[in-house]
Formats: sequence, structure tokens, C-alpha cells
Amino acid sequence: MSFAVQQRGSLQVTGVAHRTPARAMPSMAVRSSLIAAAPAPARRQQQRRRPSPPVLAASKVYEGSLVGTGMKFGVVVARFNELVTKLLLDGALGAFSRHGVAADDIDVAWVPGSFELPVVAKAMAKSGKYDAVVTIGVVVRGATGHYDTVVGGATSGALGAATDTGVPVVFGVLTCETMEQALDRAGGKTGNKGGEAAVTAVEMASLLRDLRAEGKAAERWL
Repeated sequence: MSFAVQQRGSLQVTGVAHRTPARAMPSMAVRSSLIAAAPAPARRQQQRRRPSPPVLAASKVYEGSLVGTGMKFGVVVARFNELVTKLLLDGALGAFSRHGVAADDIDVAWVPGSFELPVVAKAMAKSGKYDAVVTIGVVVRGATGHYDTVVGGATSGALGAATDTGVPVVFGVLTCETMEQALDRAGGKTGNKGGEAAVTAVEMASLLRDLRAEGKAAERWL
């Protein structure tokens, strides 16, 4: 604060001149609170970017081929909801053909329902005659009161058949709320899941074949 004197004729007027104080820098706590209150883009600019971890190169990468020439496949189909399972089977057979699998290298076994799929799939896998097995079925909640039991048994059974034999057992069972949903997935709006299951079987069989050829995967434990 300083005093200024102004001459007005013979009268001196003494006043007080105020100096605007310099803007003080906010403290560390205040700056932290400002950063926290700032919008997300501003906060990101304030933060240091951590470098991404280096990607380690693998010595060799294995991927299954989609060419099934010379390989053999088993298909187990549930007769229950046959209207849909036949469409799924047609999709699977068509996909096998497009991916180089000869018709003579595909065996189809029919069972009463989806709950019976695992036992036949496991028996076929244990035979040693197939490179992979596909299970096809349809379980519709509105058509059966024991939906969860059937779905759980078919799912765990197919998984067990694969892990107990070392042969891929592909789960191609539709689990739907309505028959309309099932038809959509059997060649309707969302494609044919039977064909997708067949392609998965070809890829898995090819992958295991290549790994086993180099001694990098265990042989089938039938």
C-alpha cells in the first residue's frame, strides 16, 4: 500500500492508492483438487503415459487349417426336434464338403435326443477312427419342462467326451427359447450353426494333427 498526493489548486488531496496484489500460485493440494475436478481429457493430459509392455515374439505359432482333406469325422444327431436338426445336419455336411472332406470320410449316427448325444460321441471318439466328432441337437425351453437338465447334461457330456479322449468333440447343440430362434440358427437369419460346428471340427482336428506330428501335443488318450 502507498500514498499518492494530488495537487488541486491550493488544496492538496491525499489519498490511498491500492496496488493489486500479484496472483498467488495455488498450493499443491489445490492443484491436485483442480486436476481431479477437471474433465477427463484434461486429467489424461496431466497424467504421464505409461509405456505399453513389450510384446514377446513366440518361437512358433500354430493355427489349424480349414482344409479337412484326408481326415475323418463323426456326426451325432438328435432326432428330437428333427425338423431343425436335419437342417443343422445339412449345414454340417455342406461345410465339410466345402472344406475338402470326402463324403466317405463322414459317419452320421442318430440318437433319440440331445441328452443321449454325449455317450455316443464319446464312444465314437474312443474308437480312434475319427479326427473329430460333432454333436448336433436342439433344446427349446418351451418344448420341454426339463430344459436346464438336458442342456447341462449335453454340454458337460460333450466336454467330458473330448477331455477324456483327446479327440475334439464339438458342441453343435442349439439352446433356444423358441422354435423360431432355432430355425433362425438352422439356415435362417443367423446362418447355420451346424455348418459352423463342422468348420470348428476341421480346424481343431488340423491343429492337433500338426502339434502331434511335432511331438508338441499328447497323442489321443483313448
